[in-house]
Amino acid sequence: MSFRPGLQPGDIIDNQRLVEIFRCSPQGGMRRSHRTNTLVIISDHTRSIYQDRWVGDTFHYTGMGQRGDQSLEFMQNKTLAESNQNGVEVHLFEVFVPGKYTYMGRVELAGQPYQEIQPDADGNPRRVWVFPLRLVDISSPVPIPEEFAVLKQK
Repeated sequence: MSFRPGLQPGDIIDNQRLVEIFRCSPQGGMRRSHRTNTLVIISDHTRSIYQDRWVGDTFHYTGMGQRGDQSLEFMQNKTLAESNQNGVEVHLFEVFVPGKYTYMGRVELAGQPYQEIQPDADGNPRRVWVFPLRLVDISSPVPIPEEFAVLKQK
């Protein structure tokens, strides 16, 4: 049975409402909820060390772990990596304005996770896992604010 958050792509909510809807933790970029069988992933473009980006219709989302090399077996990285098989629904939010979470929609893996080098929280290079994701429903894509349009490359 599919979880229905009662949100449409483009809806903007605050963190408190996100927690109420998904019954998840109030912090972190990957928030697992066993009550709703969902994984909420948040790409905060206002204060993140991660290099999340749109390339065409695929969103490349950096995994969990702020220091040192990331592991695909670590916490929600594993949940996301197995999400096409484990029954967990993944919902994407992007933050373009501090405290405002834009609901992009439900997403699924568009390919195998891959590794690349990105700086960690201390600025040191490290290996991260990047998850290529695509929107499940592309009938009403969310327009990206102009100042962030570079994130949605063609």
